[in-house]
Amino acid sequence: MGAKRRREPLTRDRALTAAIALVDTEGMAALTMRRLAADLDVEAMSLYHHLPGKEGLLDGLVDAVVAEIAAAAGQADANAAGGDWRTRLRLRFLAARTVVLRHPWAPALLSSRPTIPAGVYGYYEGILAVLIAGGFSYRIAHRALHAFGSLALGFAQEVFQLSAREGADTEVTEAEQAELAAQMPHLAAMVASELHDATDPTLGWCDSQTEFEFTLDLLFAGLEKTREAAGPAVSRTPV
Repeated sequence: MGAKRRREPLTRDRALTAAIALVDTEGMAALTMRRLAADLDVEAMSLYHHLPGKEGLLDGLVDAVVAEIAAAAGQADANAAGGDWRTRLRLRFLAARTVVLRHPWAPALLSSRPTIPAGVYGYYEGILAVLIAGGFSYRIAHRALHAFGSLALGFAQEVFQLSAREGADTEVTEAEQAELAAQMPHLAAMVASELHDATDPTLGWCDSQTEFEFTLDLLFAGLEKTREAAGPAVSRTPV
């Protein structure tokens, strides 16, 4: 009889890696404790020792994505050592975006959790350190964080999120489109002019790479003017 193959031990990291791979491939709807256990070749109850139910699994996914964002942003900041605050933050935020583009389900999940993941605090500590070292006061830096919103995590928070079903239900005929254009000419013209190029990665209708970078540059320009007008910060600490 041949030697029995040794099964890889189940760990929280291994379970989350498998869960991320599953959701990346098949979407959030495919993720269940039973399906994940099957993919890992373990009993479903074994997962509960590492992830306490579906909510614990979702919290674990958020923790994993935030850790991935923080690692990517940290590497980007290291590569930008010596650069000004705008260069460093721009590279940080674009690095975060590369992560969420790999995991397009992440923005909705991050926005839906009832508590702030612990890793987010350390991530924003790094952003604040860049702003303070760049000459901002804590008051302006605080307002900058509000202005950045979810852009700091790599995505734009849209006001409305249509589900796939809602998107299908809102399809209109050419006659209806013409009527809407007559009633709301500016909205119709904007939509017609803003159809995204196939090469422009998107996380939603109003969250393309082009729009993301435009918004970042606009915010940075405004913050730089505010910093210059405020003068030197009273308290500055090294990064």
